[in-house]
Amino acid sequence: MSFDVARIRADFPILQRKIRGKPLVFLDSGASAQKPRQVIEAMVRCMEARYANVHRGAYFLSEAATEAYEAARAAVARFIHAGDPREVIFTGNSTAAINLVAHSWGRGVLQPGQAVLVSEMEHHANLVPWQMLRDEGRGIELRVARVTDAGELDLEDVAAKLTDGKVGLVAITHMSNVLGTVTPAERLVRMAHAAGAKILFDGSQAAVHRPIDMQALGADFYAFTGHKLYGPTGIGVLWARLEHQERMPPFMGGGDMISLVTLDRVEWAPPPAKFEAGTPPIVEAVGLHAAIDYVSAIGMPAIEAHERRLVDHAMRRLSDIEGLALLGHAQDRGGVFAFSLDKAHAHDLATLLDRAGIAVRAGRHCAEPLHARFGVEAGTVRASFGLYTTEGEVDYLAEALTKARAFFA
Repeated sequence: MSFDVARIRADFPILQRKIRGKPLVFLDSGASAQKPRQVIEAMVRCMEARYANVHRGAYFLSEAATEAYEAARAAVARFIHAGDPREVIFTGNSTAAINLVAHSWGRGVLQPGQAVLVSEMEHHANLVPWQMLRDEGRGIELRVARVTDAGELDLEDVAAKLTDGKVGLVAITHMSNVLGTVTPAERLVRMAHAAGAKILFDGSQAAVHRPIDMQALGADFYAFTGHKLYGPTGIGVLWARLEHQERMPPFMGGGDMISLVTLDRVEWAPPPAKFEAGTPPIVEAVGLHAAIDYVSAIGMPAIEAHERRLVDHAMRRLSDIEGLALLGHAQDRGGVFAFSLDKAHAHDLATLLDRAGIAVRAGRHCAEPLHARFGVEAGTVRASFGLYTTEGEVDYLAEALTKARAFFA
């Protein structure tokens, strides 16, 4: 499939509707992306013709559902170029994936006196779990790397916080959900490993916009979620090296994560089943598989190239609007723009844009420390792009913001 944005948009039924009499301009894909017809239909087919619980039934439907569920795991492994599908753990979302690492690696492997290093630009999902770990009295320190005025990760500060060799885990976003900043992942891996630390990336945004290659990256953990990748809610991914999974105790106990249970003892199932207690997201896994097939047919390099064009166009258009202040201007960035407008509260501005059919997010985007860092505690408006976003929609946003400025003047 060549990158034909009009053809792609035709695959998304919701983009054909109008909001308040205006064509829908959906610029909140960073929160949750819309779903193509191929994903919707795959999930309906699963529920209509092949649904049953997995791994447990010696009958046709259960075997078919199990095959589909494990095929989704294999599809994820191919998508991120993982070496082994067993390194793919299905979770509820990115938040659940990071919490799994915080509970299992943080409480089971990290030792008193060690530290976790995060940054000022983290989503709360990659900050609060580590604060909770710090506050439990286990002797785990939490260190925070600075963000520059340009909205980039301060690598000198990262290096300084790694020098004493006490950091056991670096947990960093691969792409900021506020600034759009893409962090230098390969360099961060080298820095962490040279200091004796493992490294986790929150790839919730990056996995949607850039090709991801676990073999080339060399990370230890990588988390992303289905609903931002044009798939359903209710399913996320934690990629974790098998040797790390072997060291980690289970996060939850229950069915399907054990090999033996008596009243006196329990033996865990081998990874990744050890971390997938209970009935898993079966239909959601089928939907994620369909979403991966969809973006893979288009091609992640083509999606990235389309987005780079959109980002360049948006930078030009938004920078020309008097009174509009963009949050961050990193050299390497994806299609996420947070901004404020003179005399307009973020929520008022978002409401006015909604009147024009434009869907954006207003607030602090689950990144309150980052907004405090830039002195915008009241929040910002965020426009975030998907593979279906067009330059015409960016132009329409710019025109609406220009009119909004006159309204609030």
